[in-house]
Amino acid sequence: MLGLPRGIATVVRTVARLNVAVALAMLASVLIPSFSQPAAAMNIQQIQSPGGIKAWLVEEHSVPLISLKYAFDGGNSQDPEGKAGVANFITAMMDEGAGDLKSEQYQERMEDLAMRMSYDDTKDSLYGSFETLSANRDKAAELLKLSVQEPRFDQDAVERIRQQLIANLIYADKDPGKVAMREWYAQAFAGHPYARPSSGTVDTVSKITRDDLLAYHKRIFARDNLKVVAVGDITPAELGKLIDDVFGGLPAKADLFPVAKTEPIPGGSQRVIDMGVPQSVAVFGLGAMPRMDPDFMTAFVVNHILGGGGFSAKLMEEVREKRGLAYSVYTYIQPDRYTSILVGSVATKNASMAESLDIIRKEMKKMAENGPTQADLDAAKSYLTGSYALRFDTNSKIASQLLGLMQEGFGPDYVETRNKKIEAITLADAKRVAARLLKPENLIVTVVGKPAGMKSVIPAALRPVAAPSRG
Repeated sequence: MLGLPRGIATVVRTVARLNVAVALAMLASVLIPSFSQPAAAMNIQQIQSPGGIKAWLVEEHSVPLISLKYAFDGGNSQDPEGKAGVANFITAMMDEGAGDLKSEQYQERMEDLAMRMSYDDTKDSLYGSFETLSANRDKAAELLKLSVQEPRFDQDAVERIRQQLIANLIYADKDPGKVAMREWYAQAFAGHPYARPSSGTVDTVSKITRDDLLAYHKRIFARDNLKVVAVGDITPAELGKLIDDVFGGLPAKADLFPVAKTEPIPGGSQRVIDMGVPQSVAVFGLGAMPRMDPDFMTAFVVNHILGGGGFSAKLMEEVREKRGLAYSVYTYIQPDRYTSILVGSVATKNASMAESLDIIRKEMKKMAENGPTQADLDAAKSYLTGSYALRFDTNSKIASQLLGLMQEGFGPDYVETRNKKIEAITLADAKRVAARLLKPENLIVTVVGKPAGMKSVIPAALRPVAAPSRG
């Protein structure tokens, strides 16, 4: 910036970076007209890079933007014993310096390029997201490569991020909704890696070392463990080169700890955790069908009718609309790699929690015994098929949806066949699957607050066997 004082030059550079970043954000949120009807319009190409890395690509050259989504199998179920939170720690460290660039230098370079990069972890996967303007593709990809292959994990950055993570954990411990969900998993999957808190605890995060981060990275970041989707202004040949550059230097094979398939504990249970808040939060759930089960899609529709359909759902109608007991109540089906669950939540004043949960159980029982009506089924099918296109209205959404399909083992044709599967569901199918899915006697409940008249109940499966009497 010749002719400008140093302070003013810094301001000008900052404004320029912000303007480019705003432009990138605007482009990322642009509705792509040709993708508004995904089943009819998208051309999903399956490519293989010269180095042998497979990927899916949707070319869209009308907007100068590239969105790349990728995932490594593993996630926080791969955290070492006693070190819960390693995967989550890693996701916070991946832009904290890489290669020869320390943290501040790396982040300044990202700002200069208006490049977006983020990481996230789930129980089964560690996800990466990358967006860049086409003009900056090569330079941005070089930064991404450094992050993927050569993260620094400098000790000063590790300690700074550790303090942030611990502060987040302390705050989360005061949030009844977060505590309820964390403790629901601990109750439902006791003894399994899914029972561990995804973000760790203050104690475990305090013990995580730089060597733990390096070891996790070495075990999880590998080519056989990788799935990649790209959407935007890039050709198959260009994408092949990019993914070889970014991922080609990783080890060929991951080194994953074995994780057993599991199911929530049988027999139902209820745990009440005392917290001094004016309203209680409950998380409730039970086992569901795996993603590849022939009944999964029907269960998905049944759940929409029961608790997944917002104001049209039975639980919302009974708990909120008719009785005014809660502002919100909902359910969803979560198919993980080693289990599948139907889980939901309700928040209400302490005096109303027992009644709210009683209504939820009764509605589940009613749906299991009678199934939905034809009108309920028709409305759910119409909504779920009509709204599907909204999952594909930006480059980033398209990439996320397709990456999920890859991980679940589906081919690109699923985008075209998904609505047909829903349309084919009959009332008899819905009634049969409702009876199979909804078993309120197996409902696992965790309540956080001071719910009136409620106490913890140990499930029969976990109760100790009484010693035989003598005499």
